[in-house]
Amino acid sequence: MVDFDDAMSILENTTRREILKFLVKEPHYPLQLSEMLEVSQQAVMKHLKVLEEGGFVESDKVPSEKGGPPKKVYKVNQSFSLRLDLGPDLFRSEYRKMPRGGPVRLSTKLPEELDGMISQLGTRRNIPLAEGMQVLSELDECLERIDEERDAVIALHQHVMSKVSLSLSDGLDSYEERQMAHALMIQPRRPLDLDVFAHSMRMQSNDAEEMMRTLRERLLRDLGANHGKFMATNKNTPLPWWMVK
Repeated sequence: MVDFDDAMSILENTTRREILKFLVKEPHYPLQLSEMLEVSQQAVMKHLKVLEEGGFVESDKVPSEKGGPPKKVYKVNQSFSLRLDLGPDLFRSEYRKMPRGGPVRLSTKLPEELDGMISQLGTRRNIPLAEGMQVLSELDECLERIDEERDAVIALHQHVMSKVSLSLSDGLDSYEERQMAHALMIQPRRPLDLDVFAHSMRMQSNDAEEMMRTLRERLLRDLGANHGKFMATNKNTPLPWWMVK
């Protein structure tokens, strides 16, 4: 299975993206792609090999209509989304697999505004062109609204990150401490893997652990000060910062 970096590496090539634009519509022979793209068949085969090894496409052998040897036909066999958000205090990259299933199976994950469409589509296998265009138009409008909402949430996320970044210089004198704080903010719902962090910063694991203890104490003090609460614990058992409510 490819990840974000693998997918970006494969899709950075313009010809491969053009090949995929044809293959998502229907399966194609290499010769067809060569003629449509005005690229040599040898070059097309090299790109198809990269796409197939990356799991983007698969090939099937079909009998020749002229009685010759079977020919290979290629089709897309993977559904995913690549997301990249970049800005000051913002870098988010993600590879997401698309969920499988038809309208009924997907209904629990879709916006409520599409409930009527789910009932309309039901389990029908074929949809007339005119009806399909109408449904797709409604889905495009829904996607635009969702994208606008996501953009606003990302912008708010970026705003909070920038506000917190301004406070990091207060009490966090070292570059390593500030990097650890940023690592915690990037994934606030997960414990930080100190071994991975220490390796990325070229420092000893025990130094990273000591740095985390210092940062945890600051987080506890900040939480207590901001919420007007006392937090008590045994002297030798500090509370993990992510368990504090």
